[in-house]
Amino acid sequence: MYDLLKGLRVVEGSAFVAAPTCGLYLAQMGAEVIRFDAIGGGPDFRRWPLAENGASLYWEGLNKGKKSIALNLSSPAGREIAQRLATAPNVVGGPDAGLFVTNFPAEGFLAYETLRKLREDLICVRVMGWADGSQGMDYTINAALGLPQMTGPADDPRPVNHVLAAWDLLTGAYCAFTLVSALLARLRGGEGRELRVPLSDVGAATMANLGFTAETALSGRQRARIGNDIFGAFGRDFVTKDGQTLMLLAITPRQWSKALDVLDLTGAVAALEGELGVSFAADEGVRFTHRARLYPLFERAFAGRTAAELAPAFEAGGVTWGAYQALEAALEDPRLYKDNPVFETVRHPSGLAYPAPGAMATIPQDARGPVQPAPKLGQHTDEVLAQVLGLGAHEIGRLHDLGAVAGADGR
Repeated sequence: MYDLLKGLRVVEGSAFVAAPTCGLYLAQMGAEVIRFDAIGGGPDFRRWPLAENGASLYWEGLNKGKKSIALNLSSPAGREIAQRLATAPNVVGGPDAGLFVTNFPAEGFLAYETLRKLREDLICVRVMGWADGSQGMDYTINAALGLPQMTGPADDPRPVNHVLAAWDLLTGAYCAFTLVSALLARLRGGEGRELRVPLSDVGAATMANLGFTAETALSGRQRARIGNDIFGAFGRDFVTKDGQTLMLLAITPRQWSKALDVLDLTGAVAALEGELGVSFAADEGVRFTHRARLYPLFERAFAGRTAAELAPAFEAGGVTWGAYQALEAALEDPRLYKDNPVFETVRHPSGLAYPAPGAMATIPQDARGPVQPAPKLGQHTDEVLAQVLGLGAHEIGRLHDLGAVAGADGR
């Protein structure tokens, strides 16, 4: 963790990936993030993957460094507490508050106009599925964007969903950016505001930013699937003599020439250039266009050497490459997990100790603080009620008796 956002208090009412990711990133930069959930846990509290004891590793991963308060969100008292938390006033000498991240519906007890009556300068970042308020999640948005038809083997027409929840993660990061942007405007004398960030718009805009939509709009057809080929450049997986699969990438002229040198393909490729009347070094698009002629040359070069022979040669020659490896092997890779200072082994609410990341950015000027585990559900209920809402012990006890709130023991 870092202290860049120290002095900010963010309240999070969320579930699943995008909104919790936003809160996670803010917490890792030093903000105090208070997440409220339903007593017993919300819809993401027991999502897979699960530990053997049934604890959600997913929930522990997305809520590191946050505080947790458990509320009965079906009761008027519980809903009122959620509203008061989201709109709690600043305290002299205390954190700058009035920052709320949620994926609750735009209408209802957490509607912006309802909350704004309690704090006029409230900043609310609201994750949505579709901009019209209809339900949508990463995989349904992805299907609508056409990407599953572009993914997978070229000879198989079935749509292929990707494993990574990319639109959720991009949306979460973008929400953190929009919240800090709105806060900067408020600090400069601006007003509070609601910022709605639909996954559908993040997905559609990103596709446009990368040229996907312009390509289809101008050509009248969607890009065809090409398996593991890198679109518009030279890159693909190749199998070595000992059966290992390596990824080779040659986008720039330098990357291309280095690969040819190490694989002893300079002469063969020059002959092919003469036959076709092209220069592969000058244009990555030409390499992509003629990849069907180039691939056999590279396949033979890879098949003639083992991975143990190619790896040091690639490294010494400055070739852009990578080995396909299972996550079990990646955990032993010092550049990814083992010995990576981003990770620290900590004990989590499940009682299990395993590596967890802190902030992904490295700031040489600032000391990286220790990784903070996720809280137990309701762990900070009494603390938050007392410190944020200023409730006394008697009132807190009354709320427990009413079943409006619960602590880490579920009561």
